Amino acid sequence: MDTCADTLTPVPACALNGSDGHGRTLWGRSFTPPAFTSAWKAARRFAPCAPTTVAFTTGAGELFTLVYDRVISRHTDPIEKKPFFHFRPGSEAYSIATVGCNLRCSFCQNWRISQWPKEHLPKRLEGTGEVQSNEPVCPRLTEMGERIPGEPVTPALVVESARASGAASVAYTYTKPTIFYELAFDTAVLAREAGLANLFVTNGFIGEAAQREVGPVLDAANVDFKFFSDESYRHISRCRLQPVLDAIRRYHEMGVWLELTTLIIPGVNDSDAELADIAGFIADLDRAIPWHISRFYPAWKMADYPVTPQATLERAAGIGQAAGLRYVYAGNVPGMAGEDTYCFRCGAKLIDRYGFFARESRIALDGTCPDCGTIIDGIGMGAE
Repeated sequence: MDTCADTLTPVPACALNGSDGHGRTLWGRSFTPPAFTSAWKAARRFAPCAPTTVAFTTGAGELFTLVYDRVISRHTDPIEKKPFFHFRPGSEAYSIATVGCNLRCSFCQNWRISQWPKEHLPKRLEGTGEVQSNEPVCPRLTEMGERIPGEPVTPALVVESARASGAASVAYTYTKPTIFYELAFDTAVLAREAGLANLFVTNGFIGEAAQREVGPVLDAANVDFKFFSDESYRHISRCRLQPVLDAIRRYHEMGVWLELTTLIIPGVNDSDAELADIAGFIADLDRAIPWHISRFYPAWKMADYPVTPQATLERAAGIGQAAGLRYVYAGNVPGMAGEDTYCFRCGAKLIDRYGFFARESRIALDGTCPDCGTIIDGIGMGAE
């Protein structure tokens, strides 16, 4: 699972999620977010110049992103790595990311890139010095942009590279697509026109306006459903539970194919009660939503925590199945049988997986179980 982090910054990076279609934040350009977003209200408190992980706001009510044209990683991955098990299984996803994240999870496995801005950029820029620009931007904005690591890209270049790689989709992943929302959105529009699918791997902490804007060009989303405890979200990820629940519901409402992933951390979110709450929420929304239960490996500020026992993953899977979920996967353990896909009606094994790879599929071309004819939920499940 592409797991990342959370951050408490002067201006929440989710302020970038305020675009309502009346403008777009580009490198060197700006937009005025809708006044009703709580993130924008937070941003105004810190005017005239206060950076988020990768964005700046000015006293004129403008936000500037520093990562529209710079990716820290781009790579072709098996789609199962995201993980997506019910969206074109066996295909490949051209994956991109920039530095930065709007959370600061203590267990982030990608903390070197997700937290790079927090570690290397100032928390605040003073309004001194001359601006070498035709626009009234924050002083030193250009300088900050030049410090952002990564490879120069454009949306068109990303799509061209994805097509050349033979991938069936573009995944906005590794960190969080809300941080590079403007790049992700513009790329997704071009990718859709080129016949590529668009995938978000996200923590679910996104503003409603941005989510509804990107929804029409988004094919699938895997949301990190980290906890069912507001306290854990606040203390470990530095955000709140309710916005994540709301975003999950909206993805489903908009018709975006949805899969959810929970990293099971010993002593944090591995109790029967919390796992039952997560499974119950998913079941109430749609029992066809796949739930990925993932093994925790010590990382970053939680390097002293133990690895999740396999027995805990099996127990969590049993809780999900008892809640009525059709597809529960216990993974991040290569070779564990919990990564295979079974028909929820007759129990036949349909997809054999090892690690990030789908080795064999018995699903018929029409997406049905060959033994009982049940339709297996997902998109492109029977594709050759």
